Amino acid sequence: MIPTPDLSHLTRTDYEHVYEPAEDTFLLLDALEEDAQTLRDSKPHICLEIGSGSGCVSSFLGAILGPSNTLYLSTDINPHASRCTFLTGEKNKIPLNPITASLTQPLARRLSNAVDILLFNPPYVPTFEEEAAEAQHGAGLQGSWAGGSDGMRVTDVLLRQVKNLLSPNGRFYLVAVKQNNIPDIQKRMRDDGLQSEVVLQRRAGREHLFVLRFLR
Repeated sequence: MIPTPDLSHLTRTDYEHVYEPAEDTFLLLDALEEDAQTLRDSKPHICLEIGSGSGCVSSFLGAILGPSNTLYLSTDINPHASRCTFLTGEKNKIPLNPITASLTQPLARRLSNAVDILLFNPPYVPTFEEEAAEAQHGAGLQGSWAGGSDGMRVTDVLLRQVKNLLSPNGRFYLVAVKQNNIPDIQKRMRDDGLQSEVVLQRRAGREHLFVLRFLR
């Protein structure tokens, strides 16, 4: 069993600005651990996490892969998250490279068909559209969960980019909830040439969480 990354350096003040790992985070960690040997065998060169928050997920992926020549990139619109991600990488001896940016900007062109492992735990909670727009504009804690009318406001944007980001053997792991319409997500990505399956699912209070894995 791979231990959860050490986050003891983060304070309550940090979590006033950055999403604290919760059930959705741990479900994604469990999904990655389930695929651990396959991920190691794939010898990834470039890993990219969108919305890195505390840096917990990227650090966990680094622990799975162990010493390697892998480049760990991450983005987050929240500058506090970029700082926390960097510190979490240092704390866990994983060389994380956080960038304060929205989704894949400004990396998309340089990473065209080059990302071997893509991770996204998006703002998936259904909210008013105005609330989601304000959350993204404010680039704070609310932006980590407010997802618009169907919880897909931000995810929709990234889904259109995935085909052009993944390497020939690339993998994309996405966290979603039932309200996001899992079959529709899978159909849309299948139309883009990406096959998918539900790796894990779990109920957490009122949420029915899923981790989807996409492959070419």
